[in-house]
Amino acid sequence: MHLRLSDQELATLVEMVSLAANVASWNQKESAGDKISAFEELESKILEKAGHSGLGDWIEFDEESQRFRVKQEMEERLFYHECYDEFRNESFWDELAVRLADRDLARAIGFKQWEALSEEERRARTAAWEKRYWEEFSKHGVERVVVVTPPGEG
Repeated sequence: MHLRLSDQELATLVEMVSLAANVASWNQKESAGDKISAFEELESKILEKAGHSGLGDWIEFDEESQRFRVKQEMEERLFYHECYDEFRNESFWDELAVRLADRDLARAIGFKQWEALSEEERRARTAAWEKRYWEEFSKHGVERVVVVTPPGEG
C-alpha cells in the first residue's frame, strides 16, 4: 500500500502514532505486551520513513530501544504531547474521584451490597460523591488530601 501525504499530513501522522504508542505503553497487563510491541514497531517504521521525508529534524534513532522516536526537545513542542499530558491529568483526577466515591458507597451500604451492584448502578449511586470530589480537586488539587494511618500502623 502507498499513501501520498502532504508535509502537514505526515507531521500529523507522526504525532498520531506517537500519541497512540505513548498511551499504549501505560497498559500494564501481561497480555498487552505483543500489542504494545506492535504499536511501537509501527511507530518506529513510520518515524523512520518520516525522517527521510522531510521530518529529519524531528526524528532520532534510540540505541537503547533500537527504534526511532520523536526527539524529546521536539516532542515537548508538539500538540500530541499536550494531548498526552492532558489525558494523563484528566484520567488521574477522574479515577481518583471514582475510586473515592466507590469507597464511600461501600462504607455506606456495606461491601457485600456494593459488590453486588453493577458498574452502572455504582455510578448512579455515587454521582453526588463524585461531583463533590471533582469540585474539591478542581479548587484545591491534592492540597487537602490526607492519608490517615489507622492506630498501630506506623
